[in-house]
Amino acid sequence: MWYLIYSQDVENSLPLRKTARAAHLGRLNELKDQGRLLVAGPNPAVDSEDPGEAGFTGSTVIAKFDSLADAQAWADKDPYIQAGVYKSVTVKPFKIALP
Repeated sequence: MWYLIYSQDVENSLPLRKTARAAHLGRLNELKDQGRLLVAGPNPAVDSEDPGEAGFTGSTVIAKFDSLADAQAWADKDPYIQAGVYKSVTVKPFKIALP
């Protein structure tokens, strides 16, 4: 099943994001290579593709896991959590309706 993983950043998270970005993207690329990643990306803090120093307010991942518990366990090991980027993470089942 697909799961939505929505994470909210702490204030001024950009420097923290930069320290853990490579490891964070590596895990997402593993999901992509396994055919389990629908979409992933950060939520810019301003209405711009490149928010610059404004940074990001969070991240959204939609990926396939065997269970909610597996999705939660994967999310709990995100390098951004270890780096202190995220203040909260929500994991929910997701059903694709369109397209």
